[in-house]
Amino acid sequence: MRNSSQRRATILQALTQNGSVQVNQLVEQLGVSAVTIRSDLSVLESQGLATRSHGGATLMRTPPTEHTIPQKDALNHEQKERIGAFAARMVEPGDNIIIDSGTTTISLARHLRSAKDVTVMTNGLNIAWELADAPGVDLILTGGLLRKQSLSIQGTQAEACLMAYSFDKLFLGVDGFDLQFGVTTHHEAEASLNHKMVERAKKIIVLTDASKFGRVSLHRIVQLNRVHTVITDAGISQEYREGLRDAGIELLIAE
Repeated sequence: MRNSSQRRATILQALTQNGSVQVNQLVEQLGVSAVTIRSDLSVLESQGLATRSHGGATLMRTPPTEHTIPQKDALNHEQKERIGAFAARMVEPGDNIIIDSGTTTISLARHLRSAKDVTVMTNGLNIAWELADAPGVDLILTGGLLRKQSLSIQGTQAEACLMAYSFDKLFLGVDGFDLQFGVTTHHEAEASLNHKMVERAKKIIVLTDASKFGRVSLHRIVQLNRVHTVITDAGISQEYREGLRDAGIELLIAE
């Protein structure tokens, strides 16, 4: 395999399909050492996705499926629209913000079309299109490679674009949100870019519908100690309400 990310994704796929994996089989399949495979299994175990066993590992938690943009937009659409409208009220004239790619964050973009004196940077092609003719929004796109599955721009060029800027707020979309492991996404390059966004913004605001809580995707964006605010819907469980409070994270419910 070309890198550890691809290798672990392959192992996780085998775990999801079969319920368990064996080290010796993975060594033969992936052409790496047993030490490397055991290290990969330890990483998956640390994410709560697998449990190590003698000679292999078993699946603990199925990672969320990555859907296409139209599929994702249809899931929990009403909740996402309320979250986007709520988040838009946090944007003030003069703000410089980042809007991450995603279908919850595009709801925010729809509600910013009438904003005044706002600068938006985004890596989301669909978000850029939504705001392209908004008269009060100055729009900056990251450079980089377009990932068609998510309509997101990513890669080293996208990351380099961020380094010349400082932003007031980051509105971050996620694929998973776990109290222990943190905020996660499906794709390694997206996680890397999102982490750079976190570094360039003064306030980190996660936009997520309640279905994402308790889920862990393969790639961590950031741990919860970097998150300031979470905007979600009323479906959030009591466990996560209390967990966010204990972590010192502001919880806002879009109703």
